[in-house]
Amino acid sequence: MVATRAGDFLARHDRTEPGDPLVIPNVWDAVSARAFAEAGFPALATSSAAVAAVLGYDDGEDTPADEMFAAIGRIVRSVDVPVTADIEAGYGLAPAEIVERLLAAGAVGCNLEDSTAGRLKDAEQHAEWLSEVSVAAGDRLVLNARVDTFLFGDRSAETAVKRACLYIDAGADVVYPILAPEELLPDLANGVSKPLNALYRPGNASPSRLGSLGAARVTFGGGLHQQAAIDVTDLAQKIGQAYGSR
Repeated sequence: MVATRAGDFLARHDRTEPGDPLVIPNVWDAVSARAFAEAGFPALATSSAAVAAVLGYDDGEDTPADEMFAAIGRIVRSVDVPVTADIEAGYGLAPAEIVERLLAAGAVGCNLEDSTAGRLKDAEQHAEWLSEVSVAAGDRLVLNARVDTFLFGDRSAETAVKRACLYIDAGADVVYPILAPEELLPDLANGVSKPLNALYRPGNASPSRLGSLGAARVTFGGGLHQQAAIDVTDLAQKIGQAYGSR
């Protein structure tokens, strides 16, 4: 990539130390985005599940595209660091429209899933579609291809690598085998030629450990919003117990 905002963001995935991955918190609104940006994180990502929850929708492309891209735009405007957007499977939009909406929102990249309605897409057809997105984007977006075989497939490293390689050939800059077991990360990282995104889950391997196993990038999915929701619920219960029945 040439020197673009997306190119600068992609360059941050090149890690010289194996235990030092690019750690990207997933945010859901301007308040959360500012909090993590002010904490020093060099980039942010949105979480489709978290944004959907804030907007009053279920995860799984239940959110209208207009509302999702508007939310992404508000998040981008609220911070000075680059933001990459989780846009699920693209909301049924054509590749060129996906790209233009992301650019209009100010995003530097996106996640795109290879499953819909709880089922994997045909890998070759999905790769062809990703290729159209990549061509439309050029060097303006970093394309993170999510591989959902650990959600809906056979959960093997071989299948995940096969799909990931198809998506890389189609133009993906990063691959994201979501929920891949940490013991398979070395095989996954060794099997692909692009940076590997791993999901951090509380109680499991730390971001540094995930990096040492081969992840160049670590994200949190909807986990941060889930914790925030728990904290708000706890606060509401405490206030409710004191004043709610009065």
